[in-house]
Amino acid sequence: MPSKATIDRVQAGKDQLQFITCGSVDDGKSTLIGRLLHDSKVIYEDQLAALARDSAKHGTTGNDVDFALLVDGLEAEREQGITIDVAYRFFTILRRSFMVADTPGHEQYTRNMATGASNAQLAIILIDARKGVLVQTKRHSFICSLLGIRHVVLAVNKIDLVKYNKERFDRIVGEYMAFAAGLGFTSVVPIPISARYGDNVINQSDKTKWYQGPCLLDYLESIDIQSDVASQVFRFPVQWVNRPNLDFRGYAGSVASGSISAGDEIVVAASGRTTRVKRIVTQDGNLARADAGDAVTITLEDEIDISRGDLLARPNERPEVTDQFAAHLIWMDNDPLVAGRNYILRIGTRTGVAGSITAIKHRIDVDTREHLAARKLGLNEIGFCNVATALPVAFDPYEVNRKTGSFIVIDRFTNRTVGAGMIAFPLRRATNIVRQPLSVGKSERAALKNQKPCIIWFTGLSGAGKSTIANIVDQKLFAMSCHTMLLDGDNVRHGLNRDLGISEADRVENIRRVGEVAKLMADGGLIVICSFISPYRAERDMVRNLVAREEFIEIFVDTPLEECVRRDPKGLYSKAKSGKIRNFTGIDAPYEIPMRPEFHLRTMDQTPEQLAEAVIDVLRARAIVHGH
Repeated sequence: MPSKATIDRVQAGKDQLQFITCGSVDDGKSTLIGRLLHDSKVIYEDQLAALARDSAKHGTTGNDVDFALLVDGLEAEREQGITIDVAYRFFTILRRSFMVADTPGHEQYTRNMATGASNAQLAIILIDARKGVLVQTKRHSFICSLLGIRHVVLAVNKIDLVKYNKERFDRIVGEYMAFAAGLGFTSVVPIPISARYGDNVINQSDKTKWYQGPCLLDYLESIDIQSDVASQVFRFPVQWVNRPNLDFRGYAGSVASGSISAGDEIVVAASGRTTRVKRIVTQDGNLARADAGDAVTITLEDEIDISRGDLLARPNERPEVTDQFAAHLIWMDNDPLVAGRNYILRIGTRTGVAGSITAIKHRIDVDTREHLAARKLGLNEIGFCNVATALPVAFDPYEVNRKTGSFIVIDRFTNRTVGAGMIAFPLRRATNIVRQPLSVGKSERAALKNQKPCIIWFTGLSGAGKSTIANIVDQKLFAMSCHTMLLDGDNVRHGLNRDLGISEADRVENIRRVGEVAKLMADGGLIVICSFISPYRAERDMVRNLVAREEFIEIFVDTPLEECVRRDPKGLYSKAKSGKIRNFTGIDAPYEIPMRPEFHLRTMDQTPEQLAEAVIDVLRARAIVHGH
């Protein structure tokens, strides 16, 4: 065995391979990793003793050691013999260090598998030699391809259970290669293995003399993973602006790709401002050059405006900068993605980017790779979408640079990560469409009318009394010589939105259009009264964000569902209960109660006239209207 000094010297300069194991349920992913760790002699004696005890308690391999238990850390996984979460393991051998992600095989945990694959450079796709290529094998292969993994080891596991049969191995390899031909993998290396007994894991097996390729560990140690990143152009996402005192300003982060040297010219992608690198600073001193993966602080020759999330590049190798792009999206939330809804995006180190999925172009059947029409995406589904952001962002297409071409989607209310995206290409707006400046603005139009423009948004269940109260408010404002416009849900659907139904996607689009119309009317100085069920908070907040804070007043018309059903002024509840109307709010579609409305009207306590007068009092208090 090499001396410790030799090992330390080699390890100091070694690179790291990040790989993922995936495949169908019970194909032996965890067992393979456990065998790899055990046979590579990277497990301590106390861990081996604990493994022996756990094998007796939880094991599924009879009297043998169950190597899967080295990885399956969750109690639920140990009891069931499956992997649910993503388990990461780090280990080092003489020639290379490794980070391996063991991912779940069940379809419902596809999002976990995608998380593990997002940073991997290689995938070990396991296939049970008895079962061959399964649907989940194809699913995971497609996701690996989509997430930019270009190197695959096809590990035909449990070869011992088919008596090390070469014909069986060749048949599985042929079937898989035919499927993978269109996935864009750079290399696919098939290896017959038995994870349980260690055949072809770290040593060549005498039981597969017909196999002349490498064993798994030899291949993992020798595959070239550095040339791909080194050949990419320079990208440096700014993680932190480091200014400990007035004499030092540096920009900290990790080099995502390429390299940079002191004295090189660089550009801030979004602003186009150019300067030169003055120093490359690290804790151990200055560097002449920084390469991909290096965590450094860059100082510049000139004082220019740079903040967290900015992307530095070379002037002749600038990334795309736009506010609209097309992307593949993996949806990871139980609540479906609906086009038009607003979310928060994180792109690179830029956080808090307001954006929306403006269109779902198609959903992808990951088993057949067929493109299917879709109005929304459910949990674990993958779609190709158009995305719009509130401000231009800098990026590269994902197939060019995984670090700068990926993003995550965050729910604005729960702060949950609900989706992961891979940018395909920018969407160019027509260059002849520009905003036309107007000489007469909102404030001038409102001053002429002696009022402040605003949007008064009535929301509540069908039959709650929204339209009745809104109509009385409109009458009262008219009597006060105010300039108003009343937009009612039913009336709008007879014209502007006559093409929309009542599916969730159509409801989102309905409110989006109404919000844009209401904004235009408010820009004209009007008081715009809107009466819409508008069941989703996200869409109500989307309208709120179209205007200034003081120009949006949300009024929750609070009537219990039982009372709305009793009133049923249009006979809609009875039709919904009998199944004649689908997706009806309060019956088989949700209503999300406003969390902090500007005004809460409880209709069971007062008459519509009294409630309308209370609204007028609020408008007077806010100086939106004057008079009595």
